[in-house]
Order: sequence, then C-alpha cells, then structure tokens
Amino acid sequence: MTRPHRRRSSRTTPPRLDEERSLWADGVDIVAGVDEVGKGSWAGPLTVAVAVLPKDRRVYGVRDSKVLTERERERLFDRVASWCEAWGVGHASPRECDDLGMSDAQRLAAARAFRDLGLEPDGILVDGHWDFVGSPKVRTIVGGDASSLTIATASILAKVTRDRLMRAAASDYPYFDFARDKGYPGPRHRAALAAFGPTPIHRTSWAFMDDLVWSGIPRTEGGPQQNLFARGIA
Repeated sequence: MTRPHRRRSSRTTPPRLDEERSLWADGVDIVAGVDEVGKGSWAGPLTVAVAVLPKDRRVYGVRDSKVLTERERERLFDRVASWCEAWGVGHASPRECDDLGMSDAQRLAAARAFRDLGLEPDGILVDGHWDFVGSPKVRTIVGGDASSLTIATASILAKVTRDRLMRAAASDYPYFDFARDKGYPGPRHRAALAAFGPTPIHRTSWAFMDDLVWSGIPRTEGGPQQNLFARGIA
C-alpha cells in the first residue's frame, strides 16, 4: 500500500511517528524504516539502511538526511545508531549495479541491509512508491523521509555510511573529488572522467559513459578501493 505525499523535507518541521503509531496500535510490534542513497551517483555503491526505533525515547534533530549538512549528519550518526533498537546497512557494489541493473541492485542492497539488521520486523515503512524490499509487510510512503521518523533515521544511517566510503575512496582517486561530490554528477567529476577515464568504482554501463572521450589512459581493474567496497558488502 502506498501512502500519499504528506509534506516536503524541512529543517523546521520534524518527521513524526504517525505511521509507526498506527502500526503499533494494530499490533505490529517491530516497525522498520528503510531508505536508500547513491542511486543517482556515477561512482560508488548503492546503499540501503534499515532502522528500528524504540517506542519511548527520542533523539533531537533527526531530519531527512538531504536537509542536513554533512557536519550535522556526522554529529547525529553515533547518537542515532545507539538510539536504534537495531539497524543495518547493505550495499550493492558499482559492478553489481552494472551487472544487475539498478532495480535488482537496490533489491540486493536491501536484502543485505535486512540481513545486517539481525531481526525480523513485523512491519516495514519504505520511502517512495516502489517496494524494493519485496515483502507483504511493506507500506510505501511517498515523501516518507520527511514524514516518518523511522525512515528519516534510516536516511541518516545510509547517507553517512556511504559518504564515509566515498571519502575513503578520495585518497585513491584524488582528481575525482569524491570527498566533496560523493560520486555524484558535476562539472569537476565530468572533467576528471574526460581527462583520466573511469576508475574501478565507476558504473561504466551508465549512459553518461556512452559518448565520453578521455585521454587514452587505460582503466585500471582491481585495486585497493574495490577491496574496500567488498568489505562493505560482505
């Protein structure tokens, strides 16, 4: 079931527990929120996080990760992680995104996130209109990262985890400015691709590669950063 959009993400309007309380009132005890990040990036993994919140404690300042600064997300991360009853993160590697396509890669990352969660939720709230978890327990909510506190929490866990991976990759690929753009499109990213070609953590099947001309430097297969992402999705 898809719930309609309720409100846009805002720094001043906090997400609430309306959906969660509705489920709890219906006897759904363990409610998980799910969000993804990295779907539109040119490089790096696709990351899905799932979070289960306590019913009786709150953390101040939780918002959809997109309306928070990087510093604010980092400051919240440890507090949010320790606040959760349980949480998990799963990744699909750049090569898996290429080989499987984004829909199946998103399903794979979600399956890994639930495996990392370590418990079986009774109800699942997913941001957006598509059930990429693939469960009869799912309730999709358009704009859920703005309206649901559990989904907003998952959005912070997913975003910070992936951002840290991309900052680690920046030292291996300094010309791509991954510490700043986190693998997303931008003029500097495009210029670096034109000059040096794709790295091993680029999604080379994407359409942006089709007409890209670079300087002839061969693409390097393997390397330490592939091992970094392999550890993240093991």
